Amino acid sequence: MSWPLGIAIFLLTVLGMEGFAYVMHRWVMHGPGWFLHASHHRARTGRFELNDLYGVIFAIPSIVLLLGGVQLGWWPGCAWIGGGIAAYGAIYFGFHDVIVHRRVATRFLPKSAYMRRIVQAHRIHHAVETKRGAVSFGFLWAPWPDTLKAQLKRRDRAGVRTPRASLE
Repeated sequence: MSWPLGIAIFLLTVLGMEGFAYVMHRWVMHGPGWFLHASHHRARTGRFELNDLYGVIFAIPSIVLLLGGVQLGWWPGCAWIGGGIAAYGAIYFGFHDVIVHRRVATRFLPKSAYMRRIVQAHRIHHAVETKRGAVSFGFLWAPWPDTLKAQLKRRDRAGVRTPRASLE
């Protein structure tokens, strides 16, 4: 397989993973997979949460495709697809776990309009602590925060956690 075709497959896979992530987050994690994902909508009490198992689950196809494409004689595109899935996972980890949730210490502050929008959209998503009623399920693309706030308001803020200040 030519390098340009492999790189094109890799990049299309990375882009396609955002759509896959949206579908999985919206209809699996906030659906039948809530039993794992619910831990992510609550305060973490240790270093890990049950939701971290999704990272392991989603890494399996990447590992299998890389192994098949590189070592087992499968179609070479499998390796590029597996690499694209792994790259999306690395990007997701950087944005989600490092920048948004600060699970790894960093001094990074989002300054670009894009980065601020992504971080704010994810925080608005986490304002809802129930299975239903959340907004913004993608991660590398998200609607504007005003749009998300309007969606929550139309839903009468169902499932939105009580602001911390009013708990004191």
